[in-house]
Amino acid sequence: MPGYLNLILLALSAGATDWEWPASAEVCGRCHRAIHEAWKESAHARAMESRLFQDALELAEQAGGAPARRLCLGCHSPVGVRVGDLGLRLKVSWEGITCDYCHSVREVNLADGNPRVRVEFGPVKSGTLKEASPVAHGTEYSEVHRTALICAPCHEYRNSLGFAVLTTFSEWKVSPAAASGSACQACHMARVAGDVVDPKIQRASHTGVNLHSMPGSHSLEQLSRAIGARLLTSRDGGQLKVIVELTNRAAGHKVPTGSPLRQLRLQVEVEGYDGRRYTEQRTYGRVTVDARGKTLGLEHEVFLRGVRDVSDTRLLAGEKRQEQFSFAVPPGLQATLKASLTYYYSPMARDERQQKVTFLQLRQLVK
Repeated sequence: MPGYLNLILLALSAGATDWEWPASAEVCGRCHRAIHEAWKESAHARAMESRLFQDALELAEQAGGAPARRLCLGCHSPVGVRVGDLGLRLKVSWEGITCDYCHSVREVNLADGNPRVRVEFGPVKSGTLKEASPVAHGTEYSEVHRTALICAPCHEYRNSLGFAVLTTFSEWKVSPAAASGSACQACHMARVAGDVVDPKIQRASHTGVNLHSMPGSHSLEQLSRAIGARLLTSRDGGQLKVIVELTNRAAGHKVPTGSPLRQLRLQVEVEGYDGRRYTEQRTYGRVTVDARGKTLGLEHEVFLRGVRDVSDTRLLAGEKRQEQFSFAVPPGLQATLKASLTYYYSPMARDERQQKVTFLQLRQLVK
């Protein structure tokens, strides 16, 4: 026991006594090591340093000035906006959606337009544990952290022209997941083995933590879990008929969701044993235009100038959709049929890993 007391005192002297609010995630990581390590791998942690976002931020500021910069940083550096550090001089402002922001949220209000969040930085942290006795700060149980409301402020946004740019929260509200009482955290922050507090700092009875890496559309596992597909084929004279059945079986929102520029693409390819190849493609996404009817193809344009979607072909939560294709393959000729699904993140991406990922491939020999 004396050894643990010494470690606790060491942790306090190394952190709590010289804390400033909001605190850097590295300060939180001194005690919450497993959570911190997982968070560092998340899109939340990389929200500011992403080159894709940096490019979009630069273009947005050129087009809309300081208000546009503040708008973008509101979700990519919420601490920076809250403390007035729009120049991003503080380390914590570069930490994206950092620990002390989420765990300082006290309330989310949907009553007036865009979701509004009340944040109180200080020595008391809000979260889902009802019985916690931390040594370095106070805690306050927060029901909002158990609900999808905690995600709404950055995953639901209507611009100054009244256009609903981000609609993930609204999509979830009308989904089977919401009807069954399953919030965003069920898929994106599942309960996993781990220590809330490093055992070297404090003995704790909690043997599990919510996954703070928060896997989303960049996760092959999440994409493969969300979307299912199967191939059906038949012959009709000189035509090979192909049906690809797609099912949004697990996502509690449309796929793709988030930025209107994201797309899901289905490519079907037939290669006959005579060497001929046939390819067709379907695209699932939104097409957004400005007030003049011009199609918008850059992130900042959609956020600043979007007024409506002229089409929305995304897969609804729980939807099963059949796509039909026909290829001129002579009777009796064998062919290889391939179908693949690729998620496209942004046309602005220069790095292919940020631009797209192919997560599902089906192959069938047709005789």
